[in-house]
Amino acid sequence: MEWLKNLSNAIEYIEDNLDKEISYQEAARIACCSTYYFQRLFSYVAGISLSEYIRRRRMSQAAFELQQTDKKVLDVALKYGYTSPTSFNRAFQSVHGITPGAAKNKGSTLNAYPPIKFSVKITGGSAMSYRITETGAIRFAGIRIPLTEDMEKNQRVVPGFWKDALGKKQFSDICLLSDKNPKGILGISVYHDPDNIFYYIAAATGKEIPAGMYEYEIPATTWVVFENDGYFKENVQDVFKRFYTEWLPFSGYEYAGLPDIEVYPIIGGKPICGHSEVWIAIRKEKEK
Repeated sequence: MEWLKNLSNAIEYIEDNLDKEISYQEAARIACCSTYYFQRLFSYVAGISLSEYIRRRRMSQAAFELQQTDKKVLDVALKYGYTSPTSFNRAFQSVHGITPGAAKNKGSTLNAYPPIKFSVKITGGSAMSYRITETGAIRFAGIRIPLTEDMEKNQRVVPGFWKDALGKKQFSDICLLSDKNPKGILGISVYHDPDNIFYYIAAATGKEIPAGMYEYEIPATTWVVFENDGYFKENVQDVFKRFYTEWLPFSGYEYAGLPDIEVYPIIGGKPICGHSEVWIAIRKEKEK
């Protein structure tokens, strides 16, 4: 459960620096992962993006100060990193629904977001269907778009990429490439470094790569494969959250840090709605 301790330490760093500059790189270093994976992990486990969490916490603290002290709105805005009164006002209203000035009035209703505390979730009611499988290297090919370390932006970009791809002939060509496991259309996020992050719509294949497509290879590894009911990315985040908080802590494995794979079955060149799989690379604990 070392990852849980590291994540909690990263949150402690954020809490200690709400009134200072918060470095995502430093938070990720404390969590022992890249900035990209730290933001991704945080959003899955916490249910909100890292930037939104920080905004809520800062605005919660700002509200306390506005109500309990005689500080001016501008002074509070500057304390929490807002050099523009307009941007502070916008951020404050997005959290509390009223202006910072109105928050000074006694009887004003405000929203308090306490610090997140991560813990293992123990449940007994909802089963997680999974299997462990070992594969050789997986070579896949398809189309891709660049991503950034801004997870909120990525979450807006990827659905549009799918929508656009489904209407093109190139999508049918990708379907025809699928001749290796995992069979179907794959959604894969690949992180090299902060300037090279891509999301692929692809297929595992041994065939020649058509012009205009990209290929990538994931090395041989062990995977835990979860069943996922729901069309496309509808329930994928729930799968990852349960993986981290319910399955992983008691499994004897740790996250391998390789690209995760969303697998969508296809028939007649079209993805089937209602069922998919999520493949997550794992390794035995302490294995390096």
